[in-house]
Amino acid sequence: MRLTSSSLIALLFFFSFLPVTLQGQTVNKTPTIVATGGSLAKPFIDYIAKMTGKERPKICYVPTASADNPYGIIHWYERCHDLPAEPYVLKVWISSYSTKTSFADFLLGMDAIVVGGGNTLNMMAIWHAQGIDTVLAEAYRRGIILAGGSAGSLCWFEEGTTDSRPGHLTTVRGLGLLPYSHSPHYHSEGPRRPLYMKKVASGEYKPGYAMDDGAAIIFRNGKAVKAIALSDKYKAWFVTVRDGKAVEEPVETEVIVDDEEMKR
Repeated sequence: MRLTSSSLIALLFFFSFLPVTLQGQTVNKTPTIVATGGSLAKPFIDYIAKMTGKERPKICYVPTASADNPYGIIHWYERCHDLPAEPYVLKVWISSYSTKTSFADFLLGMDAIVVGGGNTLNMMAIWHAQGIDTVLAEAYRRGIILAGGSAGSLCWFEEGTTDSRPGHLTTVRGLGLLPYSHSPHYHSEGPRRPLYMKKVASGEYKPGYAMDDGAAIIFRNGKAVKAIALSDKYKAWFVTVRDGKAVEEPVETEVIVDDEEMKR
């Protein structure tokens, strides 16, 4: 059977999204995002590391939303010190005199990128000014796992509620890698849930995903494939509109750690 040029292109496109096997390891190549409702607890980081398929994946923490807070960076290294991963940090408050590697070269050399919480609006503005938004979109296309919670989950969606401005919760626009709206901190912060449901019901927001702090949803090729949680008290929902009203559809969730293990 002879293959036409168009058939060859279609086959190459198909196989580019399959997992790659390297020295007995299945390496992720599918565009993947792990969005948590707020937590970047150690079990989530461990889970993300294993998803890469590497024995010691390079995982980069991006604390832009917290202004490269040094305490957050220290906490990152503390959480990762005994995990099967090599932790890195991308700082944006830098000087060209001391920082020679470009943001693109640094981020695209990672196996996973984890974005921390803080001021989402400021983070998005800095990313745009520095071209990091474009780099993250390229990382996504290459199959580098993207993850994060709070600001670090909002950034992957089209829109969601943020506390980045004075006074009250407002709307922030994300990178749009996931074609949905989003609400983090769904039950831990009182105003979040009613405001989000109102915006989805009115059509101001697209239907989307809401998560408690200790829950996360895994997206592959833009589709939710699985939810995970730190315990059975944390939930995830798809919020959509039915008969003119916002409704919450629970996402089936796998508990990856129990409460006793979390205390250790």
